[in-house]
Amino acid sequence: MKYFRKIEGDMLYLSPLCVEDAEINARWLNDAQVTDGLGTTCHVFSVEKERKWIESHTEDYQFAIIRKSDGVYLGNIGFEAMDTLHQRAMIGLFIGDEENRSCGYGAQALRLLLDYGFRQLNLHNVMLQLFSFNTRALACYKKVGFREIGRRREAFYGNGAFHDIIYMDILREEFYVQNG
Repeated sequence: MKYFRKIEGDMLYLSPLCVEDAEINARWLNDAQVTDGLGTTCHVFSVEKERKWIESHTEDYQFAIIRKSDGVYLGNIGFEAMDTLHQRAMIGLFIGDEENRSCGYGAQALRLLLDYGFRQLNLHNVMLQLFSFNTRALACYKKVGFREIGRRREAFYGNGAFHDIIYMDILREEFYVQNG
């Protein structure tokens, strides 16, 4: 079995990353529709670079997002900058192919990872950042319960224009009030 049901929801589950997915990750990470939202469009991602990244993060809290109905690999989600002393982390995620966006997968993946982080990893505060042009991501994050905590104005330059970086976070008790 290529994927393992580490964290399971209704539509999808989160599995530890699989090095065999380096090629599809490289394809996604060289696609401006994906990387514009990540702020990495100016970078070049090779299959070898992705293979090394996956191999170096096998012990981290990085997961593949897998659709339950057919086992399709949809994207990645994970905690970054984990600080267990202060019970905080940052989240990063993306859904790779356009046809899988706006289907509720990102919101469910976020809920699954947040529940895991709050219940199993004893996190208290989880933060993320996005760019002001990424309205689809902003709507998803608000739906899950993230709140805007600040902006860094015109701090990101992409596609010929400056954009704000929006910072959002969610506390453990806020998550469970919003998501049960």
